[in-house]
Amino acid sequence: MQKATVRFAQGFRVLVRNRRAQAASMTIAPGESEGGPDNSHRGADQWMLVEAGRGLAIINGRRLTHRAGSLILIERGERHEIRNIGRTPLRTLNIYVPPAYTKSGEELPRGRTGRR
Repeated sequence: MQKATVRFAQGFRVLVRNRRAQAASMTIAPGESEGGPDNSHRGADQWMLVEAGRGLAIINGRRLTHRAGSLILIERGERHEIRNIGRTPLRTLNIYVPPAYTKSGEELPRGRTGRR
């Protein structure tokens, strides 16, 4: 069993993980973005729950607005960018299945568990 406290500090932070999944928090300042037209997770699906703020997800060229309470599934391999289009920080809780990042936040190669 593992437990983590979700604190939405600026940027991206891995909270808890095992070999099959991981959770991370992400906070994006107004006018800022994460990812880009070439950003994708080669080996993981990303479930993104918006905790606060307003944003725009661009997934494989499709634009999708979101706000607190929105749940978005970004499937493995889909190119995506998340933008904060509001006036307050955009805060999200992200679940990756399987893990997409090491504990320090570096992206994992496809099919690796990243136990370092």
